[in-house]
Amino acid sequence: MRAFLFPGQGSQSVGMGKALSDASPAARELFQEVDDALSQKLFRIMVEGPESDLTLTENAQPAIMANALATLRVMEKEGGLRLAEKADFVAGHSLGEYSALCAAGAFDVATTARLLKLRGQAMQAAVPVGEGAMAALLGADIEKAQALADAAAQGEVCTVANDNDPSQVVISGHRGAIERAIALVKEHGIKRGVLLPVSAPFHCPLMQPAADAMAVALAEAALRAPVVPVYANVLAAPIAAPDDIRARLVEQVTGRVRWRESVSAMWEAGVTDFVELGGKVLGPMVKRIAPDATVTSIVTMDDIEAALAKL
Repeated sequence: MRAFLFPGQGSQSVGMGKALSDASPAARELFQEVDDALSQKLFRIMVEGPESDLTLTENAQPAIMANALATLRVMEKEGGLRLAEKADFVAGHSLGEYSALCAAGAFDVATTARLLKLRGQAMQAAVPVGEGAMAALLGADIEKAQALADAAAQGEVCTVANDNDPSQVVISGHRGAIERAIALVKEHGIKRGVLLPVSAPFHCPLMQPAADAMAVALAEAALRAPVVPVYANVLAAPIAAPDDIRARLVEQVTGRVRWRESVSAMWEAGVTDFVELGGKVLGPMVKRIAPDATVTSIVTMDDIEAALAKL
């Protein structure tokens, strides 16, 4: 069994998509669709930067989606791949869940781009700059991370945002609480705490205004049942019903990304082959969760050709 995976924020870099666009009309078509949907020259920012513009959440989220889906579009249009025949599940990390849903036909590309643009804007607006923060805890499992978050909160928000793999957990909340947590890592048997270069505290209760905005947008968005089930971040379980998908995407804004549990659940369901599209971020996490799994990360045209020969 096989799952196709789609990366989340942090996988962006200036120049992304350029080689794919130069080599493939199918990729160029996808990037143009996203630009048209947003009435913005997003692809130019992806290729030329500046990095400060690309890392803005409202640009990074649709850009990462566009890059992953351009990779898939090339495989479909030029390689004859049919997702419904080659994948048993799809999953994405945080914003990557939208990419996964689009890949599986639940949203069209234009709708996905507009939803992610709004999601980025709403997340940025939910908390004044400087009031929130996130930190990666290295050498931490979920139990240690939760104990640390509880100890550091002191009446403020400090919660586990991403359970990425057995050795990396991300916490999110008020800046003061996150800084206290970093200072306490050694006391909790955690190797290091690293403040992340993000503009808002994602996946924590401070994001409730953004969740409210997404509830309105998702209620109005055209949504079909996906051609393959999607593992929902907040459930670490597959979903397929449109109303269920809407509800889980709203919960995802404030809820934990249960990535470690999702990969474990897919492995236990019989998935042995994990294919990451448009990044090389999730593959290493998968190997730390399911060491015996086969992992393929597809970014370049050479990667695409090699993967198509095997799939």
